[in-house]
Amino acid sequence: MQSSTLEYQSELAELKKKLQEVSPLNQLEGAQKELNIALIKYPKALEKVFNPDISKAYRNIEFDSPIVNQIIASHFYRQGLFEVGNCFITEAQDAEAAVAMRSLFQELYQMLEAMKSRNLEPALKWAAANSNKLKENGSDLQLRIHHLQFVKILQKGSRDEALKYARTNFASFAGNHMAEIQKLMGCLLYSDRLHESPYAHLLSPTNWDTVTNELTRQFCNLLGQSYESPLSATIAAGIQGLPPLLKFMTVMVGKKHEWQSMNQLPVPVELDKEFQFHSVFVCPVTKEQSTDDNPPMLMSCGHVLCKQSINKMSKNGSKTFKCPYCPTDIDSTQCRQLIF
Repeated sequence: MQSSTLEYQSELAELKKKLQEVSPLNQLEGAQKELNIALIKYPKALEKVFNPDISKAYRNIEFDSPIVNQIIASHFYRQGLFEVGNCFITEAQDAEAAVAMRSLFQELYQMLEAMKSRNLEPALKWAAANSNKLKENGSDLQLRIHHLQFVKILQKGSRDEALKYARTNFASFAGNHMAEIQKLMGCLLYSDRLHESPYAHLLSPTNWDTVTNELTRQFCNLLGQSYESPLSATIAAGIQGLPPLLKFMTVMVGKKHEWQSMNQLPVPVELDKEFQFHSVFVCPVTKEQSTDDNPPMLMSCGHVLCKQSINKMSKNGSKTFKCPYCPTDIDSTQCRQLIF
């Protein structure tokens, strides 16, 4: 019994020695210390990223309530949430504008829902009714939908029916899309094994997703609506622009009145290109942004200055002046306003 106890203790001692060799205790303590330091810093890092009080960046701005309500209702209708949109617009007491939006987006939603079930008939009818407008926009959406329908027929193994469909619907597109039509005709040789053919990529579900997105884009375009929901774009841009404003307000503590009375943002707020919808011109002389009262003016040399800068340099048009960029003599009466 005593010998077994000694062997047991000897085994433990040997195991402890090997563990010390593999990973000394001081290394474990060091790693644990680093982990503790990181855990202590973590809450502070979270506070910086997720500011608990965003209201300090709020400004009292008068909103056009009917327009805001239409944007919110339009967002619901774009998502197919027609009951929610109806409820919102009823409570907002702006039903007249909602009726038109609802009926338009209902047509789009019905086409998209049908496409999820691989039913292209509603989309084909809409594209045919708007074929001239689609051509004016340079869109080949109608051909893309026919493309999907052709592959769908061929996938069922009906070569004759697919050929008949092609003869009926592809002729009008031959002038500008012959290469694509020829590729589709090549599929006829593999009607019974299309998934093993060089044209197997035509069966990819991503083709349906691409056409669905293009249909949505063109539908909104013909309505004069943006492809992206204005509400989604506004919120996304606001989230991106909020951090520098919060940082500025942290510095401006106690000067909230000045913040409320400012006509333009005191700090640059950089937004990604998808949120930049309007061109902005900053005069290279005054370093100020152009306005309706101080528009950008194109000079005869091709360079651009703001109107006030030109008036100042020309003494209100009484004399010529040299362009700040080149040695050309400029006559202010020959400058013309640019419209962005």
